[in-house]
Amino acid sequence: MSSYTLKITSPDGVVFEDSVEMLSLRGAAGDLAVLAGHIPFVTSVQKGVCKVVLADGTEKEAETDGGLLTVGSDETIFLSDTFKWKE
Repeated sequence: MSSYTLKITSPDGVVFEDSVEMLSLRGAAGDLAVLAGHIPFVTSVQKGVCKVVLADGTEKEAETDGGLLTVGSDETIFLSDTFKWKE
């Protein structure tokens, strides 16, 4: 599967920056998943679980209180109010 660069930041700084296959979370209009080649858009993010699938297939989950997601042609940026990886 193709990958793209995901950058997640919080008020404390950069939380994550790496190549990923997928990001899934709850946007303003409901649950969404971002894969490589996704059409560019911007949306608010709701409180809930954020799932990241790394380029090697490893899955990670985190809790977020929301924020702003910007999907670009070669990079996706998630500006999060709070972001904590699940253990």
